[in-house]
Amino acid sequence: MSRPDSDQLLLDAEADVRLSPQGAAARRALLARPVVLLIGIVLASVNMRAALASASPLVSEISETFGLSSTATSLVTSVPVLFLGVGAMVAPWLGRRFGTEVVLFCALLLLGVGIVVRVVPTVPTLYGGSLVIGLAIALLNVLMPGLIKRDFPGRAASMTSVYTGAMIAGATVAAAASVPLEKAFGDSWEASLAFWSLLAVVAAVAWLPQVLIARGRTRHEVRVAPKGEARTGGRSVWRSALAWQVTLFMGLQSLWTYVLIAWMPTIFTDHVMSRSTAGVVFAFNNLIQVAGAFGVPLLAGRMRSQRPLIVLVTTTVAAGYAGLMLAPVSGAWLWSAVLGVGQGGAVGLALTLIVLRSGDAVTAARLSGMAQTVGYLLAAVGPVAAGAVYEATGSWTLPIALMLGVCAAALVVGLYAARDRKV
Repeated sequence: MSRPDSDQLLLDAEADVRLSPQGAAARRALLARPVVLLIGIVLASVNMRAALASASPLVSEISETFGLSSTATSLVTSVPVLFLGVGAMVAPWLGRRFGTEVVLFCALLLLGVGIVVRVVPTVPTLYGGSLVIGLAIALLNVLMPGLIKRDFPGRAASMTSVYTGAMIAGATVAAAASVPLEKAFGDSWEASLAFWSLLAVVAAVAWLPQVLIARGRTRHEVRVAPKGEARTGGRSVWRSALAWQVTLFMGLQSLWTYVLIAWMPTIFTDHVMSRSTAGVVFAFNNLIQVAGAFGVPLLAGRMRSQRPLIVLVTTTVAAGYAGLMLAPVSGAWLWSAVLGVGQGGAVGLALTLIVLRSGDAVTAARLSGMAQTVGYLLAAVGPVAAGAVYEATGSWTLPIALMLGVCAAALVVGLYAARDRKV
């Protein structure tokens, strides 16, 4: 099997839309200023994980402030993930209805609002702000790759590197800086988290010129593919066994990742590691994910069956989780690196399987929507379940053992999803 074209690895939410002459003229005006567009993409991408990664090292402070149980605290991470799934359902429609540039601009403003609301000192605003953050990130997640594919079709590979690198850099810096910012702001976790709203506002300001340039494109698109679900041999993707296998692999690998986002620093601090060191180790985990995220998709595109890669990423993540169970502090840097490679490789492989298992661009876009919607809804269960089991047992042994079970399930379903077949 030949390696897919680089631009095929980016799924366009507007794949079934064709521009009118007015819209095409507006897009040419936008692309005449590529530096403005590039700055906007970089700053928007930096925000795509920062709001989530910044909260994880401060979980214990949030819990103490509101007197929350471990299960209730885990909702700070789970609620955004839940609404990542909800947002994935509406993002393509919003992009077609109002234009991608407008929706991305609004998503950045929404993200800034959500970050501020989250630190207002009440439990409802803590969860309400988390909800808003999830919706905003969902819009960015779904629409940003399609915009890159649409506007940089000849440089998709390099732009993907820029987009992914900026996203991981944002998460890494946010995780490493959360505790130092808390100390700098007089031991205020609220100020530390609120700081990241400034990053969202800066990105929105950088995106505003694109909104103004592209305003003539709005409502000039015409649909060229049928509405509703993509059809595969007369069936919806939702009725395809292979589509469900791809979707479940996406969901299970998201589940183990968001459990780590929610609880990795806490696992370290519960074993007497300092909060600042735990935050840096967690940041290192985010940074190292870039190795797997870049390398595994390149290998997957050159293989007829991706089963060896399924085995590689699932066993790597399982090994990292086992290390956290057996020697969480003495091997912290090693397990963080092993997990990072596995996490990055798994998400890269999951996204690549969507393309490789799809017969055409429209099917790929619909399968992507299905996988992200169901996958994030499934992933939202992980942090809550891990927190509840930890609260009931007083130990991280059983929650980590359950994650090893998730790795085993991902291995089984992934072996089916990696077969050389089309949805």
